[in-house]
Amino acid sequence: MLFAAAPGRDFGVGGAPDARPRRTRSRLFAAVSPILARVLADPLNTAEIEQALAALTVFGARAPAVRVVDDCPSTNALLLAESAAAGAALLAAEVQTAGRGRRGRRWISPRGAGLTFSLRRVLDCAVRQTVGLPLVAGVAAARTLRDLGAEGITLKWPNDLMAGGAKLGGVLIETRPAPRGTLVVIGIGINCRAVPRTAARFRRQVVALEQLMQSLPSRNLLVAQLAAALLTDLERFERSGLEAVRADWEALHADAGRRLRVRLRDGRHVRQVTGVAQGLAPDGGLQLRTRSGLRNLDGARVVSARAA
Repeated sequence: MLFAAAPGRDFGVGGAPDARPRRTRSRLFAAVSPILARVLADPLNTAEIEQALAALTVFGARAPAVRVVDDCPSTNALLLAESAAAGAALLAAEVQTAGRGRRGRRWISPRGAGLTFSLRRVLDCAVRQTVGLPLVAGVAAARTLRDLGAEGITLKWPNDLMAGGAKLGGVLIETRPAPRGTLVVIGIGINCRAVPRTAARFRRQVVALEQLMQSLPSRNLLVAQLAAALLTDLERFERSGLEAVRADWEALHADAGRRLRVRLRDGRHVRQVTGVAQGLAPDGGLQLRTRSGLRNLDGARVVSARAA
């Protein structure tokens, strides 16, 4: 299961050091051990992902080169380190030891509990034109999981995957200028299998995909389905920009019409704004109706939500 830990905090999962007593760590890994048996029956496999992706798409020569590694620091970091000339690529890992989320948070995933992969592609646009990509990727992931039978999946701005107020997964977008456009790497992390006592240990609500579906598909099929949706929506984004998915995102908005308290960082200063969520601003920011009128917020972090 994936956890977004605060910067600087180390929960000791996924190969990271841990200062907690050995007895506490032993109980945690004892809870994870049943998952290890299940991952042996559902390992990530390059050939199976390639076959499923080929059956789902018509990208032909533009299909990404698929790789699976047992462990790595970060799938995003590895793909970013390679030349853009290497072409489209998909990299999946059983374990990430230094995975990252938004705002520098660490992503932690015990072996077999989650699905972590990154997709790299060069877009025919400038870096400044990619600001809506997090929303596009969130919609692609949420819609795919819903189509596979996962119930109640929504999006918390900009692209946290949620279900019933609990976090299911997240998306990290990173970009670099490229000779013929912008190099884009999209990292996806999804909780596939539940780890007992997780919510209490990590002090946040989390949910796993197996809790939302009657039958959990193989992780290889999940990777292929999600990658195919991302590739399709990236092409739509190149043609139409954010408008290609605006209506879909707003239909999936977990906090639509709710009163939100958001935190904004302005240089070294942090301030809070409260208002009722109205949807997306023209540039993809979060739009709130406040006492002083409509405000379009970019770079905000939602810290609480309640009924308006």
